[in-house]
Amino acid sequence: VQLMESGGGSVQAGGSLRLSCGASGYRYSRYCMAWFRQAPGKERERVATLISNGESNSEDSVEGRVTISQDNTTNTLYLEMNSLKTEDTAMYYCAAGPLATDCRKVVFGVWCQGTQVAVAL
Repeated sequence: VQLMESGGGSVQAGGSLRLSCGASGYRYSRYCMAWFRQAPGKERERVATLISNGESNSEDSVEGRVTISQDNTTNTLYLEMNSLKTEDTAMYYCAAGPLATDCRKVVFGVWCQGTQVAVAL
């Protein structure tokens, strides 16, 4: 099982980025999927989660600015980020965990290598 992430980069505040996370070895539809991030000197935090049955949840810090989605035909997880702020600068990770009725409650055990997002004024 391997997760492969892409799409990070540098952007000006107010801009947009889309992160992608592809998987080999298993199907996303059978797992809980989420995006996390970690800024320098800070703890890792969850950004958004696919809860189940197509529902999603995003944290208050990014509410209304990010969309998590999953394309089961290509087995790719996405994080669309808009109206980016300097405080969104971090390493972003996609992660997979055991399927559950509420994916916000699982422990995520499979992680991608991370992709850097840098937002400048």
